[in-house]
Amino acid sequence: MTDWIATRAEGEKIMAAFAPRMGRRYANGRNTDLGAGAHQAVSLLSPYVARRLVLESDLVAQALANHGPEHAEKFIQEVIWRGYFKGWLERRPQVWDSYCTGLAADLAALERDRRLRRDVDRAMNGQTGLDCFDAWAAELLETGYLHNHARMWFASIWIFTLGLPWRLGADFFYRHLLDGDAASNTLGWRWVAGLHTRGKPYPAEAQNIATFTAGRFAPRPSDLAQVTQGLEASEPDGLPPVLALRAITPPDPRQPTALLITDQDCRPEDFDLAALDIRATASLASSALRSPLLVSDLVTRFEASALADAALRLGGTTLALQAGDPAALAKWAAAAGARQIVTPYVTRGPLKDWLDQATPALTAQGISLCEWQRDWDRAIWPHATAGFFKVRQKIPQILQSLLSLPEAG
Repeated sequence: MTDWIATRAEGEKIMAAFAPRMGRRYANGRNTDLGAGAHQAVSLLSPYVARRLVLESDLVAQALANHGPEHAEKFIQEVIWRGYFKGWLERRPQVWDSYCTGLAADLAALERDRRLRRDVDRAMNGQTGLDCFDAWAAELLETGYLHNHARMWFASIWIFTLGLPWRLGADFFYRHLLDGDAASNTLGWRWVAGLHTRGKPYPAEAQNIATFTAGRFAPRPSDLAQVTQGLEASEPDGLPPVLALRAITPPDPRQPTALLITDQDCRPEDFDLAALDIRATASLASSALRSPLLVSDLVTRFEASALADAALRLGGTTLALQAGDPAALAKWAAAAGARQIVTPYVTRGPLKDWLDQATPALTAQGISLCEWQRDWDRAIWPHATAGFFKVRQKIPQILQSLLSLPEAG
């Protein structure tokens, strides 16, 4: 599992191989974590979907074609969960800002508090003495992946049994998960903590772990904290209000263009490139923005390979940029004679923050930042205002519109 091949072709190969298991077999086996090298009931496609080397719409189409809507229902719901989380954070960007502010405070506390630093180091290095937790920490460090059920157990133990700051745990995941995504990661940890679905924290229970690891682990009930309440008291004002989805500036075919590829969407060929006067193309490596701390080499290598694969499929010359000085983006586009930078939509997270920092330099050069938006996001995000149930009710309607439409820019 450490030999991830970050290409569109590899992702589509894995998708095709998993298609026969997207129905009842997935529904019945998806909750069981058999450990590294044995994750056969889940697809392992999340690192590809996160970069859109594989499209959610293609996954759903495969599931429906192979199993029909009834048997593929659970698989389709899980695919749509990611879109729901992305849309939810787009509608409540204040939650991302709060996470960043809170993480900075937690990291400062980590510097000051020797005992906290010791406990966090032990947790991250799998040295707590709790076999299941330590094994999951080691698997994450070694492979860049964890089964979704293990992620939930791990987060619950981190927060409630070990009593560690949840944002430090979320940061640990974000630095090491190949499928790390600002929305899914942040909101997943908040969900476990009882902050997303308020008042409903997720408890890691000994019997549940034993059952759904097929007996690989058998913690004692006394090893785990009894979770009676979440962290709602840490946010006494509750959730922030839902905001309108931000407006985007679409590409202007009359303007000389610089095409920017990010690992938010490594399939720019899906959009109408022929309609644009493209003067230059660049890829932007941004994994280092995930955290003030060091990001895993597995993550940065996967990102670099995905971007290189996107550039190879486009042909021509692609400049490899690093997300360092935001002003450098304007210098690159201006040197190419571009009046607009065009890229697939960038969602809330560190890359969007970085692009916001680049905006003054772009404006000074008379350069617009323009985006394409995929039909998939446009169909799901308007419904992502509360819990997943609201989106789940709309799934038949969403799929009917999506699977009968061509991809739009």
